[in-house]
Amino acid sequence: MPARYRCTLLAIPLVIAAALAACNQTGANTPKGPPPLVEVAYVAIEPRSVTLTTELPGRTSAMLVAEVRPQVAGIVVQRLFTEGADVKAGEVLYEIDPSTYQAAHASAKAALARAEANVVPRLLKAERYKELVAINAVSRQDADDADAALRQAEAEVQGAKAALETAQINLAHTLVTAPISGRIGRSVVTTGSLVTASQPTALATIQKLDPVYVDVTQSSANLLKLREKLAAGKLKKDARARW
Repeated sequence: MPARYRCTLLAIPLVIAAALAACNQTGANTPKGPPPLVEVAYVAIEPRSVTLTTELPGRTSAMLVAEVRPQVAGIVVQRLFTEGADVKAGEVLYEIDPSTYQAAHASAKAALARAEANVVPRLLKAERYKELVAINAVSRQDADDADAALRQAEAEVQGAKAALETAQINLAHTLVTAPISGRIGRSVVTTGSLVTASQPTALATIQKLDPVYVDVTQSSANLLKLREKLAAGKLKKDARARW
């Protein structure tokens, strides 16, 4: 190849490199524009009460539990409730055969009437002897005996009244009533069963379920920390909480 052509070819790359360098220098000197705007969110912080909630395992239990037991012995002639139903305090649950207790009540009533009748003649005799002893018509011993007989008759009246009251109580206990209001469970006796006074086996159980207790299990360490924070004023106890 001739020498003039060789020189021309070598000059072309040098011209291209110089042009690129000039472009880079021009771009570097070009002033930059302002940066783009960025939206910034903010939150105003204010103090307020926060409820701390902790989930703990627990078990509910009835507020009141009453076991129904008979207070007199006899045969159950009626069951007057539905198992699993709600009953009210004083409601009749069972009826025990009252015939024996009715007879005892009638006998005690008659004994009281007889004792009261004995008081009248002894009272009259004691008053009469009191007048006679004043005029020495009878001895002082006779007057004292009449007065003692009167006091004995009056004591017999008090005893007969107590026996009658006992008979009335026993007769009333032939109707077994609910001691509390609540939900009654299964009956362990049926009509025709023999029950005894204050027997160890309950006839049924009543539970008061409104309101109820909730037994919650919590570690003693966590409970102590909670109490320390309450004592320091870092936490505030709800007025409804009881523990």
